[in-house]
Amino acid sequence: MTDLIAKTAIDRRLAEIVQPTIEGLGFELIRIRLQGGRTSTLQVMADRPDGGIIVDDCAKISTALGAALDVEDPIDGNYHLEVSSPGIDRPLTRLKDFDIWDGYEAKIETSEMIDGRKRFKGVLRGTEADEVLIEIEEQGETVTIGLQFDWLSDAKLVLTDELIDEMLRQKKASAAIDEADFDEIETDTDNSDEETE
Repeated sequence: MTDLIAKTAIDRRLAEIVQPTIEGLGFELIRIRLQGGRTSTLQVMADRPDGGIIVDDCAKISTALGAALDVEDPIDGNYHLEVSSPGIDRPLTRLKDFDIWDGYEAKIETSEMIDGRKRFKGVLRGTEADEVLIEIEEQGETVTIGLQFDWLSDAKLVLTDELIDEMLRQKKASAAIDEADFDEIETDTDNSDEETE
């Protein structure tokens, strides 16, 4: 489990609970975050291994996760469960994501300073061993640098015309273009025990 999928200790604990359920349904966990507030929100981002998750898939995942989380009861009090697709400008949380999206523009942040900076924006050039390759502009020249995957604190695709065209091409190929596919499925979860008569 990388820190890009689950950043905090509670996120990692929740990922241990939800990941087997998501994978059992034939999907992959992309990211999980527990957000605080008056009522906590558990944000779960999932996708099909080959991409193309739809609203009905999110609903199916939400129902299964609700049941798994009710059994484990890892969150104190009430919380709101939100299951969504990664979206077009998706987060890149696994090493394989950098190979899948080779040739597309991305923003990457590192946890430590590297050559005086933590933020990099450029075109992904795949991976080499445990390094993410990204082509950046440096002093007027285009260079490809390698960043250790473990150094990354955040990474996501940049919304470009090429990326939108690719997403539309994938949707057409699966014959499933529907604006609602990008909507989120939300479920309110009440962790308190209800009395039955």
